[in-house]
Amino acid sequence: MTFEIALVLIILVVAVFFLVTEWVPMEATALLVLSSLAITGLVSYSDALAGFSNSAVVTVWAVFILSGGLTQTGVANVIGRQVMRFSGKGESRLIILIMLSSGVMSAFMNNVAVAALLLPVIMDITRKTGHSPSRLLMPLAYGCLLGGLTTQIGTPPNILVSEALRDNDLIPFTMFDFTPIGLTIMAGGIAFLILVGRHLLPTRSMSGNMGQNKRDLSDQYDIKSNLFSLKISDHSVLAGKNLVQSRLGQVLGISVVGITRKGQSLLAPPPSTRLEPGDVLICGGREDQVQEILSWSRLRPTDSDEDILKMLSGQYQTARLSLTRESLLAGKSLLEFDLFHKHGLTIIGFMSDNGLEKTDLREQILTEEESILVIGDKQSFNSAEKDNNFLLTVLSDSDVQQIKDLKNHILVMNISDEAHLNEVSLKQSRLGSNLGIRVLLIRRGDGTVIKPTPETVLKPGDALIVVGSRGKVNILKGLEELEVTKESSQEVNALESEQVGLMEVMLSPHTTLVGKTLSQINFREKYGLTVMAIWRESKAVYSDIRNMPIRLGDAVLTYGSRDKLRMLGNEPDFLVLTESAQKPLRTEKLSTSVLLMAGVLFPVIMGWLPISISAVCGAALMVLTRCLTMEEAYRYIEWKAIFLIAGMMPLGVALDQTGAASLIAENIVAVVGPYGPRAVMFGMLVMTFAATCVIPTAALVVLMVPIILSASADMGISPYPMMMAMSMAASASFMTPISHPANVLVMGPGGYRFIDYIKLGLPLTIVVLVILMFFLPIIWPLEAV
Repeated sequence: MTFEIALVLIILVVAVFFLVTEWVPMEATALLVLSSLAITGLVSYSDALAGFSNSAVVTVWAVFILSGGLTQTGVANVIGRQVMRFSGKGESRLIILIMLSSGVMSAFMNNVAVAALLLPVIMDITRKTGHSPSRLLMPLAYGCLLGGLTTQIGTPPNILVSEALRDNDLIPFTMFDFTPIGLTIMAGGIAFLILVGRHLLPTRSMSGNMGQNKRDLSDQYDIKSNLFSLKISDHSVLAGKNLVQSRLGQVLGISVVGITRKGQSLLAPPPSTRLEPGDVLICGGREDQVQEILSWSRLRPTDSDEDILKMLSGQYQTARLSLTRESLLAGKSLLEFDLFHKHGLTIIGFMSDNGLEKTDLREQILTEEESILVIGDKQSFNSAEKDNNFLLTVLSDSDVQQIKDLKNHILVMNISDEAHLNEVSLKQSRLGSNLGIRVLLIRRGDGTVIKPTPETVLKPGDALIVVGSRGKVNILKGLEELEVTKESSQEVNALESEQVGLMEVMLSPHTTLVGKTLSQINFREKYGLTVMAIWRESKAVYSDIRNMPIRLGDAVLTYGSRDKLRMLGNEPDFLVLTESAQKPLRTEKLSTSVLLMAGVLFPVIMGWLPISISAVCGAALMVLTRCLTMEEAYRYIEWKAIFLIAGMMPLGVALDQTGAASLIAENIVAVVGPYGPRAVMFGMLVMTFAATCVIPTAALVVLMVPIILSASADMGISPYPMMMAMSMAASASFMTPISHPANVLVMGPGGYRFIDYIKLGLPLTIVVLVILMFFLPIIWPLEAV
């Protein structure tokens, strides 16, 4: 083994490790691989960057745009209506039609987009037929994957292997070279689902499959059991504040879904609604958690004094922070700055000649002319000073003493013996996330002072020295005056009307919001809707959901006016699980988009144009004819996949040029070669099927191509059946929800668990393996021509 082979294998192992663990974003891993190969000289600079101009990469992004054009013009809706028309109510017939329709569409469209398009259609079918979504949504996802096997543009792996053959001076696969074996697998997969697989599907109640009445979602999410009332007393400090200012949602982790006032009900109150004495708030969340948090009212805040400020100066520094002229954060809210998590800095307030102002800072915008007062330790300031976005001016102790109103923002909160915060960690107390305060120091009852960590356990008699305005902390007094009662079923039934209602949504495949919380995206303020619950991993979460990072596959139950619910259907970041509430499509352009797609395929079939050029022309014409806008085209491109493929391609080149691919192939052939070419193909298939569970399919194909070509050359067999087999196996990602985005997409609405994918996906994978081993050598002989 040469030094170059050892080096490229180390890079390969590290890359696979990061792709599997996702400690580093996949696209960042690919770019690091590219950089490492170029810097170490394992590939030339031009080869390192060649992936971005590679015809396979160009074809992939162009096909994404073509798929977007078909999506925006309503092709799926037409097919969905036909499915509804011919399906009837029989489950077997429904599964056949769903898999056939999704499969045919996925042959020419991105399969994730097809799954997203048909998902609301299938949900509507379940509501009208009474079938559980768990019986139909996994067949939808698998139908999309099976259909992608049938054409060259059906999946990125098919495109990649075709172009890899061309790059190695071999005749590439054409558009329908995949069709004979792809259709055979698709037919076998559908037959398996009907005869055997449907008996392995779970029957799980999820997402409105309980009939046609309006309380479907209420029943499914068991809203009745998670509603209770809070009464505003006559002299409450909360009276006169609006819902945002009251901070009830943030502090208690609840959703206010209605207000009963003087015998009248106000449903889905907007955030600007002011509370009045005697109001009864209808709330969604966990009553037991609310009762626990209400004991916070025993915390008694007092202003700090000079001794407290001196105590702080021994542990912390205080500074003015402003934006530099070249700052990229101009026009963004302080919430987006994320100063605490990035640099460990806590914001005290806006600085002005009159002292500290604007202490409710989350949505405030910092301009170049303004500055804020921050506090942190030396390490935090060192970190912030390296950030080119900020200009820091550290203040002396005397300067700090001169700041007006500072003592009103550095408070002392004493924990009484009966407070529930006793013997819980600072992290478990949720004082920071719920009340919006930051604990800087803790003074124990014996006089010792400690600088807390999230794991620090609070004890009776502790005095918490915190950053937080008195206005925020006064909310505690309002909590003491709240009266909790259980909501009646009559009130629950009245939550829906002609004006307000419930609707399920989930993140779309093209969203930019994965991993963000409802709080970070200002969901309540931006859309005017309340999130009642999030369905994740077969169960509903009701409390503290505003701080939960949203994942792909989560089903989000929203509540509000029906006008605003319809407006949410127009948002590209969300996929509404009701077809009637979706964004209006450009159905007048439907025939145009279909003709353009046919125009892309025809010259490719005739051999007049390569697929890359034809697809780019078609993508441009989709935008030119306004089947979709340029902004929509950008959104439909899965940039993560593009960067992943382009960044990993140099690794495939390095494996080939250094001889690493030949070394791996020789070892594989040495082990299974004596048993013949079919044994080698079987080994490659098993390895590929297993790898799809943890490695992105596009990256897997890039890595496998040089190994398969070397193994084929060593054994003197045709590379075509081996490449075709690997492409089929890489695209048939059935065994886990994380192996393909289409699987993740249906997980929440279908109420699936991880084990459900293994129970059905593993035998289906074995069926595909058997079909490939039996039919592929017949269609594509192993013997070299």
